[in-house]
Amino acid sequence: MAAAPMPMEVDSGNGVLHRKQSIYKSLDESFEIQKEMYRGQQYSQIYFARLHLMRTLLYSLLPTWKPHLPVCTVLGLEEGKECIIVGTIYKHMKLKPSILDEYSKERSASPLVQPHNFINSDDYLVLEDESGRVKLRGTVLLPSVYVTGIVVALQGKETGAGDFMVEDILEAGLPHQTELPLNSGEDKYVVLVSGLSVGSSSANPLHFQLFVDHITGHLGDEKEQGIAAQIVQVIIAGNSVEYPRGLLNGQNLGSKDQSRLSEPIKELDILLTQIASGIPVDIMPGTTDPANFSMPQQPLHRCLFPGSSAYNTFRSCTNPHSFELDNVRFLGTSGQNIDDLAKYSDAKDKLGFLERTLRWRHIAPTAPNTLGCYPFTDRDPFFVEICPHVYFVGNQDKYETSLIKGSDGQLVRLICIPRFAETGTAVVLNLRNLECHTLSFGTQLGL
Repeated sequence: MAAAPMPMEVDSGNGVLHRKQSIYKSLDESFEIQKEMYRGQQYSQIYFARLHLMRTLLYSLLPTWKPHLPVCTVLGLEEGKECIIVGTIYKHMKLKPSILDEYSKERSASPLVQPHNFINSDDYLVLEDESGRVKLRGTVLLPSVYVTGIVVALQGKETGAGDFMVEDILEAGLPHQTELPLNSGEDKYVVLVSGLSVGSSSANPLHFQLFVDHITGHLGDEKEQGIAAQIVQVIIAGNSVEYPRGLLNGQNLGSKDQSRLSEPIKELDILLTQIASGIPVDIMPGTTDPANFSMPQQPLHRCLFPGSSAYNTFRSCTNPHSFELDNVRFLGTSGQNIDDLAKYSDAKDKLGFLERTLRWRHIAPTAPNTLGCYPFTDRDPFFVEICPHVYFVGNQDKYETSLIKGSDGQLVRLICIPRFAETGTAVVLNLRNLECHTLSFGTQLGL
C-alpha cells in the first residue's frame, strides 16, 4: 500500500497546482488465477463450494428469521410438514439457448431470431441440494426475478403433487461493511469510464483526447484546472479497444492485417501514457479486449502498453476489480455479469440487477451456467464477503446511479457507467460524500 507518487503541475495565474493524492490498496487477489491448475475438472465443484459457503451463512441467519421451524433436506421433505430448506436455485427456461437446438435450426430453412431476453411465462424454479431437487410453487418466488445459481433459504411445505409450496424466502442480504470515512473534509474525485472502443467506427478520437486533456488539467480555466487537480484516480472499466469484424477469423494474418490489429492498442497506449503521467489509472479487461474470455478476466498484459506501463501509476487489473481508496471500498465489473442477468431475468433497470447481486452476496450468480467462468475447485471468487461502498458496472447503455441502504446501516453507491464511444460520458465520484456527476464530451461540452 502506498500513496500515488505524483505531483501534477499545471501553470495557472496563481502559480502551480499540485494534484491531491490518495492511499490505494488493491484487493484483486481473490480474482487472480495463480496456483489453480486445470486438470479437466467440471463445474460441479464451484457449485458445491458456493452451496457450502452460502448455506453456512444462511444457517447463521435462521435463528433470527424462523427459529421455530426445523431445517430439512430436499430428500427429507414430508407432505404437509412446514419446514425450511436451503439450496441452489435452478431456473428451467423454455427459451434458453441450447447448442443442439442451434445446430438443428442452422440446418433448417426457418430464419433464426435472437431474442435479447429469454424469459417466458412457462419458466419455473427448482431448488437443489446434495440430496435431490424439488420444483417450487407459490407467488412469493417469482421466476422472472431469480436466476440459476442463487443460494436461498425457503419456508414452506411439500404438496401432495410432490412440489414445495413456498411461503417465505430468506436471501443472504448485504454483507458487513467497514465504516465509511466521510470526515476527511476535502474533495477528492475518482473518474470512471468504460467502452472507449478505440479502433471502432463509433469512437471519436477527439472526444477521448478532450477527456484526457480535461482530467490531466491541460484544458479549461483556473477553476476547471483546480477541480482536475482533485482527481486522484481513473478507472477504465473494460472494452477499451475494438477490432474490425472479420479480422480475427482464425486464419493467418498478412502484414497489413497485423498492423490493423496492433493499431488500436498503440493508440490506446498513447492516450493512457498521457493519463498515467499525471494520474493513477487502473485498466480492466472487457469482452472486446485482448484478454481471456471467461470470468474472472485476468489483467491485460503490460507488454501491450510499453508507454504507460513505464509509470508506476499505471495498473493493469482483473475483471471483477476490487480496491480501496482512502479506506473507501470499491467493487466493479466491465458489465458481463449484469448483461447476462438481463438476458435471463427481469428488472425495472440495470441498477435493480446491481442491487440484487449484492443482496444475493454474489456478483455473478449465472456463472458458470450461462456466463463463462474458470472451473474453481475449492472456492467461489464471486462471493461478496465485505460490502463495498461503491459498486460499479461498465459498458451500459446510459448513466444511472442510486444510493441503497442495508438493514445494518450499510450504504452503497451503485453506478452504471455508459459506453464512452457512444455517449461521450464519463462518471465522476466524490470520495468525500459518494456523490456522482457526469463529465460529457460531445457536441456540447460540459460538466
